[in-house]
Amino acid sequence: MRKLDSFQELITIMDRLREECPWDKKQTLESLRTLTIEECFELADAISEKNLEEVKKELGDLLLHIVFYAKIGEEKKAFNLDEICKSINNKLIYRHPHIFSDTKVSNSKEVEENWEKLKLKEKNGNKSVLSGVPKSLPALIKAQRIQDKARGVGFDWEEKEHVWTKVEEEYSELKEEIANASREKMEEEFGDLLFSLVNAARLYDINPENALEKTNKKFTKRFNYMEEKTLKKGVNLKDMSLEEMDKIWDEAKKQEL
Repeated sequence: MRKLDSFQELITIMDRLREECPWDKKQTLESLRTLTIEECFELADAISEKNLEEVKKELGDLLLHIVFYAKIGEEKKAFNLDEICKSINNKLIYRHPHIFSDTKVSNSKEVEENWEKLKLKEKNGNKSVLSGVPKSLPALIKAQRIQDKARGVGFDWEEKEHVWTKVEEEYSELKEEIANASREKMEEEFGDLLFSLVNAARLYDINPENALEKTNKKFTKRFNYMEEKTLKKGVNLKDMSLEEMDKIWDEAKKQEL
């Protein structure tokens, strides 16, 4: 099978690199960690840009890292590629009883709920519901995962519209602390407001990370337009009034229509 032939070639290449390449020989699980994180973000960028050619390349880079980790694990006699594959195969079969067994589900929400319940069973009840959320996740994504896991065991709003009452409550508390000029409390209440907004996004099937990234790109595009327009006139943004900048900003917005 051609797909497996290519994968076997990658394994063979890695074996040789590990033996002959000075850089590859000195790598460890720890030294690869930050590089892997970088590759994940590069893949995320390619997906965000809808650049399928780049997605293909970045997936290749990630696959290389997986094979690299497996090689190091094999050298340490801790794990190997076959064991990695068997582990994920067993997990997928176990967590999809509606496919590989006789469990019945009616929608994707029930699939997710079963998934979280089965994860807890795997841990024999020795870990908490939220213990599976990686500590090093970016805060916005971490908030989303925390809320997903809480929902998986039934801790959620009965009606999604009720979340807006919580958002308004947190906004009110933030304004109160701003009025009190309490820096520590302001930060705490701002976090509570953000957390409630992430909750609202989840309930309305909006990915907050994707939503914020779209806004980041939109702002960057408009700001670049404003900067380029002023530079062509030989004017520096620092020397312009806010009113003048707003006028060009509005031009940038019209360009998107």
